[in-house]
Amino acid sequence: MKTLLILLMLTISPVWAAAPFTAEQEARIKTLIRETLVANPEILAEAANAWQQQASNQVLKQQERNLFNDPASPRLGAKNAKLTLVVFTDYNCPYCKQFDPLLEKIVKQYPEVALVLKLVPFKGESSIGSARVALTTWQQHPEQFWPLHERLMAKKGFHDNASIAAAQQKTGVTPVAPSEQSMKTLRSNMQLAEQLGVQGTPATVIGDQILPGAVSYGDLEELVKQQLAKVKNG
Repeated sequence: MKTLLILLMLTISPVWAAAPFTAEQEARIKTLIRETLVANPEILAEAANAWQQQASNQVLKQQERNLFNDPASPRLGAKNAKLTLVVFTDYNCPYCKQFDPLLEKIVKQYPEVALVLKLVPFKGESSIGSARVALTTWQQHPEQFWPLHERLMAKKGFHDNASIAAAQQKTGVTPVAPSEQSMKTLRSNMQLAEQLGVQGTPATVIGDQILPGAVSYGDLEELVKQQLAKVKNG
């Protein structure tokens, strides 16, 4: 609000710059601002979005290692990728189940792209249970992780203990008991999500952008191409 007030002060009358504002002038400026915001409410939304993007970019820089190079987070694709996508996802989220195959398809079609999973238990106790089993499998038997992950994502509806066990059995992974490290990873993922302003899943970091929700493959691919071009052009 102070920034907007200053901008209006500078544009309404250049003469004012030579002397302090009177109480009447200040009241008039505030009225003009109020009328402008009432007539154009999108200004506030645009300002809020810009502020959120700026704050997110700062967090992306500060948390670069935890986002892109955390060994506790499952990773798919190039080891030295030019572009690494980071998706905040939940095995109980219906939109995540639709979006996950598109992310894996991108990695397969673009060898210079990698994918990092940040499991976040936004949807209840079984979100925690399924995520911990998956993360422990990644920790102890990383070569077995992706078939289990895909099976957990393929389940319609919410998981329970039986469906988690069935996913392990059908994919032939080595049975694991959820490790303490898996809980630490979940806590870390939740902290990152909060710092980035992630309020739901899926949410995907693509270069300097955070994509909320699921989109079509075409839209996802276009964003990936744009960010790859930025990287290649320096």
